[in-house]
Amino acid sequence: MRPRRWRIAVPLLLFLAIVWGAQRCGEFGGDEFAEESRVLPGGFLVRPYRQLGPSPTTRSSRMLWQTPDVDADWSLEFRPQGHAEEWRAAPTPGWRRIAARGVLPHRVYRADLDGLPPGSVFDWRVRRDGTIVDNGEGRAPRPPGQPHRFAIFGDCGAGTWNQRAIARQTYLAAPDFLLIAGDIAYTRGRIREYRRRFWPIYDAAADAPSRGAPLLRSTLFIAAPGNHDLAFRDLRSNPDALAYFYYWDPPLNGPEGAEGSPLVPKLIAPAPYREAFLRGAGENYPRSASYSFDYGDAHWTVLDSNPYVDWSAPELREWVARDLASAKGAAWRFVAMHHPPFNSSYAHFGDQRMRLLVDLFQAGHVDVVWSGHVHNYQRSYPLTFQADPGPDGRPPRRSDRIPGQWTLDRDYDGKTRTRPRGILYVVSGSGGAFLYNPEQDEDPSSWQPYTYKLIARFHSLTVADLDAETLTVRQLDAEGRELDRFVVSRSERGTSDP
Repeated sequence: MRPRRWRIAVPLLLFLAIVWGAQRCGEFGGDEFAEESRVLPGGFLVRPYRQLGPSPTTRSSRMLWQTPDVDADWSLEFRPQGHAEEWRAAPTPGWRRIAARGVLPHRVYRADLDGLPPGSVFDWRVRRDGTIVDNGEGRAPRPPGQPHRFAIFGDCGAGTWNQRAIARQTYLAAPDFLLIAGDIAYTRGRIREYRRRFWPIYDAAADAPSRGAPLLRSTLFIAAPGNHDLAFRDLRSNPDALAYFYYWDPPLNGPEGAEGSPLVPKLIAPAPYREAFLRGAGENYPRSASYSFDYGDAHWTVLDSNPYVDWSAPELREWVARDLASAKGAAWRFVAMHHPPFNSSYAHFGDQRMRLLVDLFQAGHVDVVWSGHVHNYQRSYPLTFQADPGPDGRPPRRSDRIPGQWTLDRDYDGKTRTRPRGILYVVSGSGGAFLYNPEQDEDPSSWQPYTYKLIARFHSLTVADLDAETLTVRQLDAEGRELDRFVVSRSERGTSDP
């Protein structure tokens, strides 16, 4: 190399090495106690956000917030808007201490607002030692008969510009709730990954493509955990992993199972790490990974689709069948999971094990199965599926690939013909992480026969409006442009109960 080139190359290489070292330091321990410098006004690490809670109703809402591990007198008050009521005090917040190696101990506070008029907008405020330190508004869950809007995307928590832009578009869409279809915080679902790639983006001070949006303060957040959330069970190497069990409070009505069962893999951790994790997770571990809930005219079944769960186990299949059967009064039935049963991308094409439950979805009259995992958008034709039996003639067991035969409803177009004879499978996995297989976008010959649309060149989110009769779904890109739209009319659908 010529001397002049050396004079240019050496400083450049040195600069890149410094940047790389700084990133490594930040990721693997150089900022172990930097959380103190990120305490927000009012004494929060994370300001209040909304969850379903372990036993949700149309008259309740759970709020959580995070603080340093110091004593303070915290309280939550609320009042429904438009009812001329005085502020009401929620029950005294409870809290759990989170103490994982490499992260300063902190607390997650929880309080329930009860007695809300169903579907009403309410104001809330939080006091610390008697002083109001935060406030906002939310909406109680909608009851049957009230139209509502929800948004879905997965594979989001990568800290990218696209994640921030999708967060802003979600905020502008103003959904009643947001369901994240897994991979909430890359790459291992750790506490410090949440702090860098989740909370700051969905609780940004203002909505802007470069920052995110203040979604958490008013919008109900729901999640179907993915592989990057729950697959890393070795707390020796990732002591602050499995943060999902600390920070999310879904219903606790899912299937039960002890460690080592078909539902729950064993936790690998020295005794002090295990004890600290179990204290911080409380009743959420391990039951909060699969659950169901009702919202408006819809029943939702949320499943942990990670490979460690054996959904061919009779007791787990029985829970799914029983849950769907319990929803006979619901106008709509949805299933949400991370791994899609049907996918045309080259990436993750072999992840087909959730096809094990498709027969139950069909028997349970599910309308749409929503998923992520594949970093693009896909919509199937309405379809029914029959898995090929195993070599012994029995139903298929858990494996990566589940071959079988499908029947497609090619008459349905979602516009003039809105009667789906079969289940629609929607992949909405382009919420912020890098996109998969954009080369397939304009190459339908590379799609599987069951795929109606595949959009892999744009990050996007799903926005759905529904009432008792009609479901309208739009796919919007990071700039709000409509990429796809389809309608399902319940009065015409072929999967309705007799």
